[in-house]
Amino acid sequence: MAERSEPRALSLDPRTKMAVMLTLSVFLLGGASPEPVVQHGMALIVLVLMLSQRNWRRVVAYALAYLLACVTLFALVPVLDGAPYFFALMFGGIAARLVPSAFAAAYLTSTTRVSEFCAAMRRVHVTDKIVIPLSVMFRMFPTIADERRSISAAMRMRGVALGGGRPSRIVEYRLVPLLVCTARIGEELSAAALTRGLGGEAKRTNVCQIGFGAFDAAVLLMCATPYVLTAAELLGALK
Repeated sequence: MAERSEPRALSLDPRTKMAVMLTLSVFLLGGASPEPVVQHGMALIVLVLMLSQRNWRRVVAYALAYLLACVTLFALVPVLDGAPYFFALMFGGIAARLVPSAFAAAYLTSTTRVSEFCAAMRRVHVTDKIVIPLSVMFRMFPTIADERRSISAAMRMRGVALGGGRPSRIVEYRLVPLLVCTARIGEELSAAALTRGLGGEAKRTNVCQIGFGAFDAAVLLMCATPYVLTAAELLGALK
């Protein structure tokens, strides 16, 4: 299971993390509000989560990626023309929306245990038809990452790399095994979830501790701000 990497005082309840993901989906991926202040505010929420995790390499990577997207949108796009303008606009627009969402998803999967997630979802009475697939997802992505590293290490030993003597076989020797492993991992994790009683009729118990704290309240308040601003904007437009 994925272990927590943030201090207990800064840990978030899984329901708070799901609220963050929902807000990102609505305002960044869904484009519910075109206002730049709302989009930057959502990116700031993700930055707060990265800082609470204290994974400084990930913080720097996130800050640089989002800064590159903003520079492309607000500095390069206004001075470009023709094909470079469309490429810069496409890259900046997609990156500004996908980068915060991708890093928030990485934070969610790396700091949430499956038992914590199941306990939180059952407290809000979510059906097992949703809980079980999401529980499998929490373990699938870290397992696929481990498989990818193992395949890459094995292929480097055999000289199959971009700088090696057989770069044309990268797809055959790296991508195909990874796809096969992905299908197998999904089936195994689904069987493991059912074996552990996630789909049974009896109520499953958990020994993990979940609950809302001060940090949860602060993050939920930040998530509620875009909804309030958007609602105020719509009400103002109706007048």
